[in-house]
Amino acid sequence: MQKTHWLDEPRHVKLLWRLFLGALVLIVAIGALLPLHPYFGIEAVFGFYSWFGFVACAAMIVVAKGFALLLKRPDTYYRERDD
Repeated sequence: MQKTHWLDEPRHVKLLWRLFLGALVLIVAIGALLPLHPYFGIEAVFGFYSWFGFVACAAMIVVAKGFALLLKRPDTYYRERDD
């Protein structure tokens, strides 16, 4: 019998999601309590670094998908050619 990994159980995955979301909420809440010393005006917006990080990550994914479309090779690219 093959032993399953602990992440294969849906209850563990759900628990991890809840922990990660709780950590994110806690980080934003702590940021609301700390005094801000922004260099730029937009940095004073509530939760700026959380939103900026999310948007930057989403932009990197979109750019990577675009590069994949440009640089993609067919599945047979490295096979020997029948000439």
